[in-house]
Amino acid sequence: MPAQICIFDAYGTLFDVAAAARIAAAEPGCGALAAVWPKLAEDWRRKQLEYSWLRAIMGQHVDFWTVTQDALDWALDASGLADAAVHARLLALYWTLGAYAEVPAMLAALKARGFQTAILSNGSPEMLQAAAASAGITDHLDDILSVESVGVFKPDARVYGLVTKRFACTPDRVLFVTSNGWDAAGAADYGFRTAWVNRAGQPVDRLPGKPQHILADLTTIPELAAS
Repeated sequence: MPAQICIFDAYGTLFDVAAAARIAAAEPGCGALAAVWPKLAEDWRRKQLEYSWLRAIMGQHVDFWTVTQDALDWALDASGLADAAVHARLLALYWTLGAYAEVPAMLAALKARGFQTAILSNGSPEMLQAAAASAGITDHLDDILSVESVGVFKPDARVYGLVTKRFACTPDRVLFVTSNGWDAAGAADYGFRTAWVNRAGQPVDRLPGKPQHILADLTTIPELAAS
């Protein structure tokens, strides 16, 4: 039976999380960042995720914007950069991350086929709404769901439950799409059909729940959802 609803993680799945560092590194006056931006972008993303998991375990929830700022502080320290202007510029760019090239057409194709679509993300509502608007995909989404509704980060099952509650559906009618292997595992364990967009060619995580589909990008999602 085909899925009825396609749910997407946001950062790294629809939105290019390396874009902020890459764009800033190419701007005048950012020579020090230009030399280290790939490592900084990787560190920033890794710490962003680690802090979300650790805060969930510790029961010390804050919104994702706070986590994002804390992670950037660590990444800048690790790269030996103490430039307030660079710090401010990177944070400003994070609100306007571009979508991957195939995203608008893919979402439009899903809507043309009658699928409901939404984002389910650790991001705060304000961050997600700004990113979707900047990428020009808001009109292709039925909703934007944030973990702030339950006060805990993925992969807590309460987060995935936001989807079944919002769309009044059973988990098996959902195709959940993410670029994070651990997120695919959590969603699969919850009962969603899952597609892992493995752009970096990483091995499958050794966790409960395995992705049903592993893709190089999002191009074939409409066909996969309909199958």
